[in-house]
Amino acid sequence: MRNGAVYQRVKRVLLGAPRDIFDPNIFHHVSLIAFFAWVGLGADGISSSSYGPEEAYLALGGHTVLALFVAAATVITVLVISGSYAQIIEAFPSGGGGYIVASKLLGEKAGVVSGSALVIDYVLTITISVAAGADAIFSFLPPSWLAYKFWFVAFVLLFLIWINLRGVKESVLVLTPIFMAFLLTHVPLVLYAVLRHAADLPAVATRVSTDLSAASREVGWLGVFALLLRAYSMGAGTYTGIEAVSNSMQTLREPRVQTGKRAMGYMAVSLSFLAGGIILGYVLNGVKPVHGKTLNAVLFGDLVNDLWRGESAELFAAFVLFTEAVLLFVAAQTGFLGGPQVLSNMAVDSYMPHRFAHLSERLVTKYGVYFMGGMAFLMLFLTGGSVRHLVIMYSINVFLTFSLSQFGMCRHWWKDRASARGWKPGLAINGVGFFLTGFILVTTVWMKFPEGGWVTLLITGSFCATSFLVRRHYRKAAEQLRRLDDLLLNLPAPTLSSVQEPMIRRQAPTAAIMVSGYNGLGMHVFFSIVRSFPGTFRNFIFLSAGVIDTSRFKGVAEIENLSGDLRAQLRNYVEFAKGHGYYAEARQKVGTDVIETLQHLSEQVTADFPNVVFFAGQLVFREESFFDKLLHNQTAFLAQKKIVFSGQPMIVMPIRVLE
Repeated sequence: MRNGAVYQRVKRVLLGAPRDIFDPNIFHHVSLIAFFAWVGLGADGISSSSYGPEEAYLALGGHTVLALFVAAATVITVLVISGSYAQIIEAFPSGGGGYIVASKLLGEKAGVVSGSALVIDYVLTITISVAAGADAIFSFLPPSWLAYKFWFVAFVLLFLIWINLRGVKESVLVLTPIFMAFLLTHVPLVLYAVLRHAADLPAVATRVSTDLSAASREVGWLGVFALLLRAYSMGAGTYTGIEAVSNSMQTLREPRVQTGKRAMGYMAVSLSFLAGGIILGYVLNGVKPVHGKTLNAVLFGDLVNDLWRGESAELFAAFVLFTEAVLLFVAAQTGFLGGPQVLSNMAVDSYMPHRFAHLSERLVTKYGVYFMGGMAFLMLFLTGGSVRHLVIMYSINVFLTFSLSQFGMCRHWWKDRASARGWKPGLAINGVGFFLTGFILVTTVWMKFPEGGWVTLLITGSFCATSFLVRRHYRKAAEQLRRLDDLLLNLPAPTLSSVQEPMIRRQAPTAAIMVSGYNGLGMHVFFSIVRSFPGTFRNFIFLSAGVIDTSRFKGVAEIENLSGDLRAQLRNYVEFAKGHGYYAEARQKVGTDVIETLQHLSEQVTADFPNVVFFAGQLVFREESFFDKLLHNQTAFLAQKKIVFSGQPMIVMPIRVLE
């Protein structure tokens, strides 16, 4: 068995069979309904209830009863941000992530800042979720096992990369039982934590009044306000992940707006209930810090022991905390869903390498998945997997994106107030959202910057700078190729009468030219063949692979439009070649992998024209840089390798890119 066949068999076992992009039901099969979107995209937000409420509660010091105000503010903030993102979903039904919103409403530069912040935030989401989950699990294991924690984290990351390469829906289905186990254990316990002290609420209200008065005498009303603001900002991690649905609208099932808003509603209700309920549970049950335990472990342990005692109670309490720990692994899934989508959107606009917009056979943005996994490994290595260091770096970027998105929507409502229906409520919702997220952003940066938050800003700034350099390179290359187009595409094609129509001779030497469309690059290859091999080739076959990327993965009609457009472009080559007395025809095929698609076309041509030589053009820069190799996908050389090893000759024609 050939190595290629073995590779394909192993690939199919690991990743599954290729998707049929022409299947009219394909988008139904791979998209997410609201419930699964809640699971795959809401886990990040819901898992933050494992640490967000605790940070806010501990920040109050001895005035823990004042956490009731923080709980109310947390619930209101979650609902306001969720409501404002529901407006974004309506305004941007094809994908209203922070990058697109900021780009459309505030300009490209603001969009790049927002997109860069989101990508780094999603990397940190993956990193902190996996690291925190590993810490939680290894806290139940013998200390001697700690030596294997890094390898365990590496295994979890590889597992997440693998299931995401299999497909979005498949990855969510695998993680759904964990998500449901968390909810089925935590929701009843939070309800019990609050309801069993319902009769004590009047006494708690008295305590709040007394503590508030004592605190005002101690530090003044301004000091009390500052204390509450600090606690509120320390719990800012609670709100991360709310934007995930609007960032990943492409993965949702039609009608996407209704599906997205429904998933956002599920997320808002569940997160506000858990975050607010846990803080309220801390206060009503008088939870105190215990060394070596999280506040959730203390609270849920007391609740379970109050319900029943014995070994079964301890096992159930351990199971509750285990679901909390494993949910953090599920939360990492949000980064693997949202991050590649942002990279893809930036790639379509040439701010990232174009390959980030390419889809695999399983219709996932595989290069984005690789990038997010690789960056997560790098961040784990740099921080040593320390949750304490990662928490400092975390949550800054997401509020930068929040603020830009909310401000952009405010500008949208005000600019279109004459024509937009319901602009006043929309402006009010997004205005309040901008105030809240902007305040949290400023406070978080101010508090975390000297402790290590500057690292996040440095990495994000570097990512922004790289994005602008990528865009500059693509623009420069496009301008140079445009000059080639202007020179070669305006040449008049000779016309021949029907009597002079070239006849097909299948045994004659044939040149099969791989082109990306009707452009100066393809014409340059045609003229180079005629000039370099005078009188040799009598047949010319023009081959082109239409690549389905994220910008076109919207329906079967879009794929058919791509195929029709490609067919029309290739017709220009055929008419030009026939006008010069050659027999010519064109063949095209639409797929997700350009090399595999070209190989299939080459096999068909070889069967029809035995004496065929394949040609392709490759850009050659005077001084090739790292960007040249990274940003241009070397399609010609990769296709040459495939075709040559299948037994057919192929020549790559160099095309100079002149300054």
